[in-house]
Amino acid sequence: MAVGQLSAELPVTRPAVSQHLKVLKQAGLVTDQADGTRRIYRISLAGVQAIHHYLDQMWSQALAGFQLAAEQIAQIEQNTASRDSQEEA
Repeated sequence: MAVGQLSAELPVTRPAVSQHLKVLKQAGLVTDQADGTRRIYRISLAGVQAIHHYLDQMWSQALAGFQLAAEQIAQIEQNTASRDSQEEA
């Protein structure tokens, strides 16, 4: 889509859309092509795939960290319960 088409669909000004597209282009998330006096912007499949890969890695690491923390807490609670039952005996 051209900047004008995008800004018509969004609650921001054309200059704001242009600034966002510039950042997205620099990040490799969109590409542009001249069409007369307009520039047509398209989503970059490679850029989206790169984000997808990054998020997959991030979530895998976050979930692995959460699992480790949960296992450590469970082990501490189990040790505390075992100690408490031994003291009662």
